[in-house]
Amino acid sequence: MVVDTLGGRMHVRWDEGAAATPNGQLVFFAEFLAAAGVFDRWVEACPLAYTSPNAPGKRDVLGTLVLAILAGHKRYAHVTALRGDAVASQALGMNKVVSEDALRRALQRIDEPSSEAWLRPALLDSVREALDRPWVLDIDASIKPLYGRQEGAELGYNPHKPGRPSHVLHTYWVGNLRLVLDVQLNPGKQHTSV
Repeated sequence: MVVDTLGGRMHVRWDEGAAATPNGQLVFFAEFLAAAGVFDRWVEACPLAYTSPNAPGKRDVLGTLVLAILAGHKRYAHVTALRGDAVASQALGMNKVVSEDALRRALQRIDEPSSEAWLRPALLDSVREALDRPWVLDIDASIKPLYGRQEGAELGYNPHKPGRPSHVLHTYWVGNLRLVLDVQLNPGKQHTSV
C-alpha cells in the first residue's frame, strides 16, 4: 500500500508474523495531516524561535511532542522511547526525534500569552465545523493531586488525597461529540464548575 505523508511517499506492507508496534497506524494519520495541511500550519504558526545553528528544528521539536502524545506518553522521560523510531519521524517530515531535555527547554521558551495565541486558534479550527449545529456545553472539573511544590497549588477539595494541595482542570466539551473546546488549569480551591 502506498501512503503519501509529510515526509514523502511511504510503502506499507503488513507482516502477520512480526511483532506489533504502537505506532503502526501513524503513517495513515500522517497522510491525513499531509492532505489537510494541519500539522504544517501548526508548526508554521508556533512562536518558538532559535538563533543558534546547533538548535533543533521547530518541526523536530513539535513533531517529537506529537509523537509522544500519540504514543500515550505522559512524562518527558518517556520521550526517550521514541528516539529509535526512524519511520515515525520520517512520516511527519522530521529530521530527528529530539531529546526530552530539548523538548522541555523548547516548551519553556514559549511564554504563556504567545502559546495561547498559537494554540487556541488551532484548537478551534479542529472543531469549528461541528459547531454550526445546535450543541450542549459540558463542563467537567477534575482534581489533580500534586506532589512537591508546583505553581498555583492550593489546599482545597481533594477527594483522592485529603489535605494535599491540588490543581483543578476545568474541561469544556461539546456534549455527545466529546470535542474539547478548552481546558483551564485552576488552583485547588476553584473546584466548582460555576
